[in-house]
Amino acid sequence: MARTSRRDAQERVLAALPGWVNAMSQLNRLIAERIGVAASDLDCLHVLNQHGPATAAELARSVGLTPGSVSRMIDRLDAAGCITRTNDPQDRRRVLIEPTGDGLARIAAYYEGLTARAHDDLAVFQPQALNTLLEFIERSQRSAVDELTGLRQGHPAAPPTDQEKQ
Repeated sequence: MARTSRRDAQERVLAALPGWVNAMSQLNRLIAERIGVAASDLDCLHVLNQHGPATAAELARSVGLTPGSVSRMIDRLDAAGCITRTNDPQDRRRVLIEPTGDGLARIAAYYEGLTARAHDDLAVFQPQALNTLLEFIERSQRSAVDELTGLRQGHPAAPPTDQEKQ
């Protein structure tokens, strides 16, 4: 059997990523639709679930939305029963957004099948390979955040097309 070069293996991994990202994006959009929110609203719930209660301004920074967009997102999530608004015990002028247990449970239920499949998919890998996968994911996330930061600061990733110049 012919040995795959490092460069060929890298190219195969990179070629597979867009299909995976696309499938996850479609899944997230469908789940969001089913619970009555926008797909980007799931990003907010993820942030809240991972980091705890936050103000609207903190959420705007975390998910990359404008204050107006975040206000609409919070309203949608509230209407869907996924978040509550509470006064900040440290500063009564501030309002904190926090996920509801029921909202998180409803969303988690949609991901149960995928989570089970992911456990099955990962079961074939040895711990060292899993550590390597985790390292790749963490490094890739940092790279994506760096690119996102650069683009937000006005650094183009590529020269603008003729259409973008117009």
